[in-house]
Amino acid sequence: MKRAMIMVAAGALMLSLNVTPASAVNESRGGLMGFIAGCCFGIRAGGAYNSGKEIHWREWVRLVPIASIVCSIWDGIDGANGMETSDYAKKYGSAFY
Repeated sequence: MKRAMIMVAAGALMLSLNVTPASAVNESRGGLMGFIAGCCFGIRAGGAYNSGKEIHWREWVRLVPIASIVCSIWDGIDGANGMETSDYAKKYGSAFY
């Protein structure tokens, strides 16, 4: 079963290297980084990356096992406090949000 999952992931990775999505606004977006953004960080991050936004460091931390729990709780607290995308854009810059 593990080999089958690895083969499926490798196949998806190979397809993403050769085919750039037609919906990508920026010609240099999509491909491997678009695949990583969508697969690892979710549909919002994948779509935002293809639209020209960068992946925030708090999203990259999600790949580290223990640190991802801390960052998830931090993101949850920010959500409970009512943080909006415009607040993040003011805090971190419009390149991310």
